[in-house]
Amino acid sequence: MSSASGAASSSVTLGDSAAGWRPLFDGQTLAGWRGYKEQGPPAGWAVKNGAIVREAEAGDLITEETFGNFELSLEWMISKGGNSGILYRVSEEGEKTYVTGPEMQVLDDEKHVDGKSPLTSAGALYGLYPAPRGALKPVGEWNAIRIVANGDHVEHWLNGVKMADAEIGSPDWNQRVAGTKFAVWPGYAKAARGHIALQDHGDWVAFRNIRIRVLP
Repeated sequence: MSSASGAASSSVTLGDSAAGWRPLFDGQTLAGWRGYKEQGPPAGWAVKNGAIVREAEAGDLITEETFGNFELSLEWMISKGGNSGILYRVSEEGEKTYVTGPEMQVLDDEKHVDGKSPLTSAGALYGLYPAPRGALKPVGEWNAIRIVANGDHVEHWLNGVKMADAEIGSPDWNQRVAGTKFAVWPGYAKAARGHIALQDHGDWVAFRNIRIRVLP
């Protein structure tokens, strides 16, 4: 897959604006985005047909702004067998984005090995909260997501289906974290605000219609 044909720019209507939504991507440039621990966007990320596309080795792309409580909405399309992710409340204190930021998995469940486990399949709160089956669209189609982060409460939605619902720091959360690689990273999911990151996991992936609504 080499193009994001049919992609549209990230438009926000008057009604959306009244509801507090604003774009994080102008549909034409990478203004407002940069590489993780870098001053500008890496060359491997580009804008094609109104979408942000990872087309070569680049490292993760993050928002210049940081966010605390928010609702994020976007669409993604992944290559056959592809893997990526959307991370949030990312701090640059960690070596990688996933050392501090929880991740919503972006994946071709059918062809990637991570798709065999609900804990690492598309829409999951990666490694911690499993995603139900049946919401993911086939490779070549756009998937719509929402991530809600409001205080300690987080939700992942994929194509209108709730995929994960969690309370950061709850006994259930802490028990799940204790059994994973995240347990050795003291800063994991501890930041009250941080960057939103689009992950470079070595595969072609596109993101469009990226917008956010800050919550009180």
